Amino acid sequence: MQQATSGSAEKPPKIEFPCQFPIKVVGEAAPDFKACVLDVLVTSETDYLQETVTVVDSRNGRFQSVRITIHAENEQHLSRLHEALKETGRVHMVL
Repeated sequence: MQQATSGSAEKPPKIEFPCQFPIKVVGEAAPDFKACVLDVLVTSETDYLQETVTVVDSRNGRFQSVRITIHAENEQHLSRLHEALKETGRVHMVL
């Protein structure tokens, strides 16, 4: 006998806003990539924890990720920030 399931896919956990939200921004390695990411945060009036900003180079040095914890107000705020980062033309992914 098979057990009944409530659905084929589970819903992702709901985020309670406002909250501290870690993000990782990935782009091509450049001396000013971190500054580019931080400029977008400032321009979009996104508060972040300065002590959480780290830059990690990829194994081959072609890419960099800027890891940072931001203060997220709501889902729309996260969406606007994602769009602003992508609009720089330098950001490949935002996780």
